[in-house]
Amino acid sequence: MKDRTIRRLSALQKSGSSARTLNLAAISRRHAHDPALAAAPFFRNPLLSRCIVVKHRLRANEQDAFCGYRSQATKVLLPIDTRELRLGAQYFFVGQKDMDAVLEQAFGAGLRSGEHDRHMLELLDGLPSLDPFLLRDHLRRHGFEPAAAYFDISEADMRRMFGFVEAELSPLVRLSQDADGGQALHAGRLVDKLLSANPDLDFEPLRDTLRLEDREYLDGLFAWRGFLYYKWLLHHLETDVSRVLASIGQVRARPGRDAEALAYVGPARQRIQLSVRRGWDSVRSLISVYDKAYAGLVRSGRPQTFRDFLLTAPGMFSRLGEQLGAIQHVVSFWSYRFPEGSSPTVDALDLMDVFLDFEDSLAFARAPLALTAA
Repeated sequence: MKDRTIRRLSALQKSGSSARTLNLAAISRRHAHDPALAAAPFFRNPLLSRCIVVKHRLRANEQDAFCGYRSQATKVLLPIDTRELRLGAQYFFVGQKDMDAVLEQAFGAGLRSGEHDRHMLELLDGLPSLDPFLLRDHLRRHGFEPAAAYFDISEADMRRMFGFVEAELSPLVRLSQDADGGQALHAGRLVDKLLSANPDLDFEPLRDTLRLEDREYLDGLFAWRGFLYYKWLLHHLETDVSRVLASIGQVRARPGRDAEALAYVGPARQRIQLSVRRGWDSVRSLISVYDKAYAGLVRSGRPQTFRDFLLTAPGMFSRLGEQLGAIQHVVSFWSYRFPEGSSPTVDALDLMDVFLDFEDSLAFARAPLALTAA
């Protein structure tokens, strides 16, 4: 691996997981004596259980690794030494052309199609980001439940998320009560069911109203949960995004002998700030598609609008997750490296590596994205 790649990889050693990164190496070290990890491991293969998974923005020279065009891929890094990432790592992309041969050589027969670890890799690749809330939900939906330590979700955040969704579903509850002649339907129970791995039972009347086939209904319901979570996250992140953008504007590169790094940092700072703002606006536009469709269902009595949303939601959910995941990554990584209240002065090469990583993550914001209206 090139020196700059190694430098950027080593930064993950300190920052842990984010919406763009699942750092199983750090989690395994941090919870080395937790019996729950041995009882319910993420991967069964011991080498793979200490990997680092990254949602990676593909460059032009990496497209040949795949049969068709992809903007993003799931990159699995296998560190030579999990305690010293500067020694480098081997890697592969989930879904690359010669994936079977690569996995056979690295892991033997344990990662053949249909095996537990191979299925887990495919599930990771099926998500637009590695946000722990959605990752846990996605795995549960497919019958996998690794130990809780793999998902950094606080009880306080879970309560806030539950309260947000309860308020969001209250109009639907009232609509259901009116339709059923006033029968009681508790919003809390509906939220519990919607956020569970098998939400279909209490939402059966909604499926009948919307006339959806089983697969359309289940995929749309999962994307709906994702939109609700991302809408909550949008409110939750707003203050942090403003603070981080201001901090990026204030950080100073320590003068040194690397003129290339110093020349890069100034313009990159402005590009990153612009890309985050554009990405934020794009996320808000996607959320507004859901808001209009849901309002059509609960306020205007137009279920067709919400049906159209559920049919298109899986595709929009992927874009939404990719964009908001990149913004989350910038916020969480920067907040970890430079806590609130600090006035950072950073080595120019180190700051260059951080900014290069951010620009890779935010590449989607360089050109406008067309929205799919419901």
